[in-house]
Amino acid sequence: MSSSISGRLVLVGTPIGNLGDLSPRALEALHQAAVVACEDTRRTGRLLSHFGISSPTYIVVNEHTEGDAAERVLGHVQRGEVVVLVSDAGMPGVSDPGEYLVAQAIAAGITIEVVPGPSAVLHALVASGLTTSRFVFEGFLPRKGSGRALRLRELVDERRTAILFEAPHRLQKTLVDLAEVCGGERRIVLARELTKLHEEIWRGSLAEAIARCEDVDPRGEYVLVLDGAPPVAEATEEEIREAVELALGRGL
Repeated sequence: MSSSISGRLVLVGTPIGNLGDLSPRALEALHQAAVVACEDTRRTGRLLSHFGISSPTYIVVNEHTEGDAAERVLGHVQRGEVVVLVSDAGMPGVSDPGEYLVAQAIAAGITIEVVPGPSAVLHALVASGLTTSRFVFEGFLPRKGSGRALRLRELVDERRTAILFEAPHRLQKTLVDLAEVCGGERRIVLARELTKLHEEIWRGSLAEAIARCEDVDPRGEYVLVLDGAPPVAEATEEEIREAVELALGRGL
Protein backbone atom coordinates (compact mmCIF):
# COMPACT_ATOMS: atom_id res chain seq x y z
CA MET A 1 0.00 0.00 0.00
CA SER A 2 1.36 3.39 -0.98
CA SER A 3 1.87 5.74 1.96
CA SER A 4 2.04 8.72 -0.41
CA ILE A 5 -1.71 8.55 -1.08
CA SER A 6 -3.57 10.36 1.69
CA GLY A 7 -7.09 9.87 0.33
CA ARG A 8 -9.10 6.71 0.71
CA LEU A 9 -11.97 4.76 -0.76
CA VAL A 10 -14.71 3.83 1.72
CA LEU A 11 -17.22 1.07 0.91
CA VAL A 12 -20.41 1.78 2.82
CA GLY A 13 -23.33 -0.59 3.34
CA THR A 14 -26.71 1.12 2.97
CA PRO A 15 -30.21 0.04 4.09
CA ILE A 16 -32.00 -2.65 2.10
CA GLY A 17 -35.36 -1.32 3.22
CA ASN A 18 -35.40 0.07 6.75
CA LEU A 19 -33.59 3.41 6.93
CA GLY A 20 -32.97 2.83 10.62
CA ASP A 21 -30.34 0.28 9.64
CA LEU A 22 -27.88 2.94 8.43
CA SER A 23 -25.13 2.80 11.05
CA PRO A 24 -23.50 5.77 12.82
CA ARG A 25 -20.20 4.88 11.11
CA ALA A 26 -21.92 4.93 7.72
CA LEU A 27 -23.43 8.34 8.46
CA GLU A 28 -20.05 9.68 9.53
CA ALA A 29 -18.42 8.40 6.36
CA LEU A 30 -21.11 9.95 4.16
CA HIS A 31 -20.79 13.28 5.98
CA GLN A 32 -17.01 13.25 5.40
CA ALA A 33 -17.16 12.26 1.74
CA ALA A 34 -16.06 14.74 -0.87
CA VAL A 35 -17.35 12.38 -3.55
CA VAL A 36 -20.00 9.66 -3.48
CA ALA A 37 -19.80 6.96 -6.13
CA CYS A 38 -23.21 5.35 -6.61
CA GLU A 39 -25.49 3.49 -9.01
CA ASP A 40 -28.31 6.03 -9.11
CA THR A 41 -27.83 9.64 -8.04
CA ARG A 42 -31.56 10.12 -7.44
CA ARG A 43 -31.86 7.17 -5.09
CA THR A 44 -28.65 7.98 -3.22
CA GLY A 45 -29.63 11.63 -3.16
CA ARG A 46 -32.90 10.80 -1.40
CA LEU A 47 -31.00 8.74 1.17
CA LEU A 48 -28.56 11.56 1.91
CA SER A 49 -31.35 14.14 2.01
CA HIS A 50 -33.27 12.04 4.54
CA PHE A 51 -30.28 12.23 6.89
CA GLY A 52 -29.61 15.91 6.24
CA ILE A 53 -26.38 15.36 4.30
CA SER A 54 -25.54 18.02 1.75
CA SER A 55 -25.26 16.79 -1.81
CA PRO A 56 -21.62 15.95 -2.58
CA THR A 57 -20.05 15.44 -5.99
CA TYR A 58 -21.50 12.28 -7.52
CA ILE A 59 -19.85 9.74 -9.79
CA VAL A 60 -22.19 7.21 -11.38
CA VAL A 61 -20.85 3.65 -11.26
CA ASN A 62 -22.70 1.06 -13.32
CA GLU A 63 -21.95 -1.58 -15.94
CA HIS A 64 -21.73 1.10 -18.63
CA THR A 65 -19.52 3.57 -16.76
CA GLU A 66 -17.21 1.41 -14.60
CA GLY A 67 -14.04 2.11 -16.58
CA ASP A 68 -14.40 5.88 -16.68
CA ALA A 69 -15.82 5.98 -13.14
CA ALA A 70 -12.85 4.05 -11.74
CA GLU A 71 -10.43 6.49 -13.35
CA ARG A 72 -12.29 9.48 -11.91
CA VAL A 73 -12.57 7.96 -8.43
CA LEU A 74 -8.88 7.10 -8.35
CA GLY A 75 -8.08 10.65 -9.36
CA HIS A 76 -10.05 12.11 -6.46
CA VAL A 77 -8.48 9.72 -3.94
CA GLN A 78 -4.98 10.37 -5.23
CA ARG A 79 -5.61 14.08 -4.66
CA GLY A 80 -6.24 13.29 -0.99
CA GLU A 81 -10.04 13.20 -0.99
CA VAL A 82 -12.38 10.70 0.65
CA VAL A 83 -14.61 8.86 -1.81
CA VAL A 84 -17.52 6.76 -0.55
CA LEU A 85 -18.87 3.94 -2.71
CA VAL A 86 -22.46 2.83 -2.13
CA SER A 87 -24.95 0.67 -4.00
CA ASP A 88 -28.69 1.26 -4.20
CA ALA A 89 -29.12 -1.12 -1.28
CA GLY A 90 -26.84 -3.35 0.77
CA MET A 91 -23.11 -3.81 0.38
CA PRO A 92 -21.52 -2.39 -2.79
CA GLY A 93 -19.99 -4.94 -5.14
CA VAL A 94 -22.32 -7.82 -4.22
CA SER A 95 -24.40 -8.37 -7.38
CA ASP A 96 -23.98 -4.63 -7.84
CA PRO A 97 -21.35 -2.38 -9.48
CA GLY A 98 -18.12 -1.76 -7.61
CA GLU A 99 -16.04 -4.92 -7.97
CA TYR A 100 -13.95 -3.48 -10.81
CA LEU A 101 -13.49 -0.16 -9.03
CA VAL A 102 -12.22 -1.85 -5.86
CA ALA A 103 -9.79 -4.01 -7.83
CA GLN A 104 -8.41 -0.95 -9.63
CA ALA A 105 -8.06 0.97 -6.37
CA ILE A 106 -6.13 -1.88 -4.75
CA ALA A 107 -3.85 -2.12 -7.77
CA ALA A 108 -3.17 1.61 -7.44
CA GLY A 109 -2.17 1.26 -3.78
CA ILE A 110 -5.23 3.04 -2.44
CA THR A 111 -6.48 2.40 1.08
CA ILE A 112 -9.78 0.51 1.15
CA GLU A 113 -12.00 0.98 4.18
CA VAL A 114 -15.20 -0.99 4.68
CA VAL A 115 -18.15 0.17 6.76
CA PRO A 116 -20.31 -2.97 6.96
CA GLY A 117 -24.04 -2.75 6.68
CA PRO A 118 -27.22 -4.63 5.81
CA SER A 119 -27.00 -7.68 3.54
CA ALA A 120 -29.98 -9.35 1.90
CA VAL A 121 -27.83 -12.45 1.42
CA LEU A 122 -27.05 -12.94 5.10
CA HIS A 123 -30.46 -11.76 6.28
CA ALA A 124 -32.22 -14.43 4.22
CA LEU A 125 -29.67 -17.10 5.13
CA VAL A 126 -29.86 -16.71 8.91
CA ALA A 127 -33.67 -16.51 8.81
CA SER A 128 -34.02 -19.53 6.53
CA GLY A 129 -33.62 -22.30 9.07
CA LEU A 130 -31.30 -24.11 6.64
CA THR A 131 -27.66 -24.94 7.23
CA THR A 132 -25.53 -21.81 7.69
CA SER A 133 -22.15 -23.42 8.37
CA ARG A 134 -21.41 -23.77 4.65
CA PHE A 135 -23.10 -21.74 1.93
CA VAL A 136 -22.50 -20.39 -1.57
CA PHE A 137 -23.84 -17.20 -3.17
CA GLU A 138 -24.93 -17.61 -6.80
CA GLY A 139 -26.34 -14.13 -7.44
CA PHE A 140 -28.65 -13.99 -10.47
CA LEU A 141 -28.64 -17.04 -12.73
CA PRO A 142 -28.06 -16.38 -16.45
CA ARG A 143 -31.44 -15.78 -18.04
CA LYS A 144 -31.11 -18.42 -20.77
CA GLY A 145 -28.80 -20.58 -22.83
CA SER A 146 -25.97 -22.91 -21.93
CA GLY A 147 -24.76 -20.65 -19.13
CA ARG A 148 -28.06 -21.04 -17.28
CA ALA A 149 -28.17 -24.80 -17.90
CA LEU A 150 -24.64 -25.21 -16.56
CA ARG A 151 -25.32 -23.24 -13.38
CA LEU A 152 -28.50 -25.23 -12.76
CA ARG A 153 -26.65 -28.53 -13.19
CA GLU A 154 -24.02 -27.39 -10.71
CA LEU A 155 -26.73 -26.94 -8.08
CA VAL A 156 -27.91 -30.56 -8.39
CA ASP A 157 -25.01 -31.95 -6.34
CA GLU A 158 -24.14 -28.76 -4.42
CA ARG A 159 -23.98 -29.84 -0.79
CA ARG A 160 -23.80 -26.29 0.56
CA THR A 161 -26.83 -24.05 1.07
CA ALA A 162 -27.17 -21.93 -2.09
CA ILE A 163 -28.40 -18.33 -2.14
CA LEU A 164 -29.74 -16.73 -5.31
CA PHE A 165 -31.37 -13.46 -6.33
CA GLU A 166 -34.35 -13.35 -8.68
CA ALA A 167 -36.75 -10.80 -10.13
CA PRO A 168 -40.47 -11.37 -9.51
CA HIS A 169 -41.37 -11.88 -13.18
CA ARG A 170 -38.75 -14.64 -13.51
CA LEU A 171 -39.34 -16.33 -10.16
CA GLN A 172 -41.72 -19.07 -11.32
CA LYS A 173 -39.52 -20.10 -14.26
CA THR A 174 -36.48 -20.32 -11.99
CA LEU A 175 -38.38 -22.42 -9.46
CA VAL A 176 -39.57 -24.77 -12.22
CA ASP A 177 -36.05 -25.08 -13.61
CA LEU A 178 -34.64 -25.79 -10.14
CA ALA A 179 -37.29 -28.44 -9.49
CA GLU A 180 -36.53 -30.15 -12.80
CA VAL A 181 -32.86 -30.62 -11.93
CA CYS A 182 -32.94 -30.83 -8.12
CA GLY A 183 -36.29 -32.51 -7.60
CA GLY A 184 -39.51 -30.99 -6.30
CA GLU A 185 -38.83 -32.20 -2.76
CA ARG A 186 -35.72 -30.02 -2.29
CA ARG A 187 -36.34 -27.44 0.43
CA ILE A 188 -36.29 -23.75 -0.45
CA VAL A 189 -36.92 -20.43 1.29
CA LEU A 190 -38.31 -17.39 -0.53
CA ALA A 191 -37.55 -14.04 1.12
CA ARG A 192 -38.81 -10.64 0.02
CA GLU A 193 -39.26 -7.09 1.33
CA LEU A 194 -36.50 -7.75 3.85
CA THR A 195 -36.37 -5.30 6.81
CA LYS A 196 -39.52 -3.59 5.49
CA LEU A 197 -42.98 -3.44 7.06
CA HIS A 198 -44.28 -6.34 4.96
CA GLU A 199 -41.20 -8.57 5.14
CA GLU A 200 -42.08 -12.09 4.07
CA ILE A 201 -40.09 -15.30 4.50
CA TRP A 202 -41.77 -18.40 3.08
CA ARG A 203 -40.43 -21.93 3.68
CA GLY A 204 -41.32 -25.15 1.88
CA SER A 205 -40.35 -27.44 -0.99
CA LEU A 206 -39.68 -26.45 -4.60
CA ALA A 207 -42.93 -28.14 -5.63
CA GLU A 208 -44.86 -26.19 -3.00
CA ALA A 209 -43.15 -22.95 -4.04
CA ILE A 210 -44.20 -23.47 -7.67
CA ALA A 211 -47.80 -24.09 -6.63
CA ARG A 212 -47.72 -20.99 -4.45
CA CYS A 213 -46.55 -18.82 -7.37
CA GLU A 214 -49.60 -19.95 -9.31
CA ASP A 215 -51.86 -18.64 -6.54
CA VAL A 216 -49.90 -15.58 -5.41
CA ASP A 217 -48.56 -12.98 -7.84
CA PRO A 218 -44.85 -12.52 -6.97
CA ARG A 219 -43.91 -8.94 -6.13
CA GLY A 220 -40.61 -7.37 -5.16
CA GLU A 221 -37.09 -8.70 -5.54
CA TYR A 222 -36.60 -12.19 -4.12
CA VAL A 223 -33.79 -13.91 -2.28
CA LEU A 224 -33.91 -17.69 -2.73
CA VAL A 225 -32.22 -19.94 -0.19
CA LEU A 226 -31.92 -23.48 -1.55
CA ASP A 227 -31.14 -26.43 0.68
CA GLY A 228 -27.98 -28.32 -0.14
CA ALA A 229 -28.10 -31.70 -1.86
CA PRO A 230 -28.58 -34.62 0.52
CA PRO A 231 -25.45 -36.65 1.28
CA VAL A 232 -24.86 -39.62 -0.96
CA ALA A 233 -25.17 -42.84 1.01
CA GLU A 234 -21.96 -44.85 1.01
CA ALA A 235 -22.20 -48.39 -0.31
CA THR A 236 -21.79 -51.21 2.21
CA GLU A 237 -19.13 -53.88 1.77
CA GLU A 238 -21.87 -56.34 0.84
CA GLU A 239 -23.20 -54.01 -1.87
CA ILE A 240 -19.70 -53.47 -3.24
CA ARG A 241 -19.01 -57.22 -3.35
CA GLU A 242 -22.31 -57.89 -5.12
CA ALA A 243 -21.59 -55.15 -7.66
CA VAL A 244 -18.12 -56.59 -8.36
CA GLU A 245 -19.51 -60.11 -8.75
CA LEU A 246 -22.21 -58.83 -11.09
CA ALA A 247 -19.63 -56.99 -13.20
CA LEU A 248 -17.37 -60.05 -13.35
CA GLY A 249 -20.32 -62.22 -14.31
CA ARG A 250 -20.97 -59.91 -17.25
CA GLY A 251 -17.34 -60.12 -18.28
CA LEU A 252 -16.62 -56.46 -17.51
